[in-house]
Amino acid sequence: MDSIKKWKDYIQLLYPVRRNDVQKAAFRKWLMGELKHSGWRAREETYGKLNGSVNVIAGDPERAQVFLCTHYDTAARALVPDFVSPTNVAAHVIYHTMAAVLLLAAAFLLSLAVSFPLRMPELMLPLFLLLAVALLGFSAFGPANPNNANSSTSGVLALLASAKELAFDRRVCLVFLDNNERNLLGASAFKKAHPDRAAGNLFIDLDCVGDGDCLLLLPSKYSRWDGDLLAALEAAFPAGEEMTPVLRAKGLHYYPSDNRRFKFHVAVCACRFLAGLGYYIPRLHTKRDTVLSEENAAYVARSVARFVPLYLDGGDPT
Repeated sequence: MDSIKKWKDYIQLLYPVRRNDVQKAAFRKWLMGELKHSGWRAREETYGKLNGSVNVIAGDPERAQVFLCTHYDTAARALVPDFVSPTNVAAHVIYHTMAAVLLLAAAFLLSLAVSFPLRMPELMLPLFLLLAVALLGFSAFGPANPNNANSSTSGVLALLASAKELAFDRRVCLVFLDNNERNLLGASAFKKAHPDRAAGNLFIDLDCVGDGDCLLLLPSKYSRWDGDLLAALEAAFPAGEEMTPVLRAKGLHYYPSDNRRFKFHVAVCACRFLAGLGYYIPRLHTKRDTVLSEENAAYVARSVARFVPLYLDGGDPT
């Protein structure tokens, strides 16, 4: 817990925003130093100017059978709060559809407010299109969000803590992915650079684990049929500690993070629960994203350290 608190304070003080090249480079230098102190040899993997991503990799991806990943980049401040409800796909779709409709309505009203007083109706359509693109693209290209405790930093903290808990094992690779907020470019680049490893091995994606007392474990439609995997997850993420694990191996779920780029994956995220809605993640990409539970990070790290020998060797979780 002392290391987790130190990392948390250090990241939030010196690297709260990791959006441009300079900010990311400074953070990666610090990150690789901390991984080295935990016994892992880390390196940067770059993918060219067109992709623009730089991932940090600890371990050997060509030998690994389990990949533990998160993303380290941070997002722009959203005009409307992001909303994720992994187990209520209908609510997720309805919310984001309504948010887009509201932004388009705002673009229409603004274009009308400008063109009507000027008596230039021909101006309305191009102005509407310009405003619509600007408003819809604000979350990708707008000003940096200053608070990223849960939406980015919590995954970094949990994976750093997992690295410290785990003994170095050539069958495990840690991947800190870049450009999650740019259409998962870092995950796509890693998959293209290591196609065989990405296609046939398990990826555990830790993202948004800092805010919420329920920890969702969401296997992909391909992973949920692996009985050994499900048994290892149940044993490694026990109830009765800091968080309540929820392994969802049936039914429809959707988690919009780097896990989507990998066939065999388990998405791991902390959620709150509301009757009638289900599990949800609040305050993403807003100034109110300030909650990062050190206890959550510790629970995730301990559980990951239990999971690896159980899954790879059928070993003792203790």
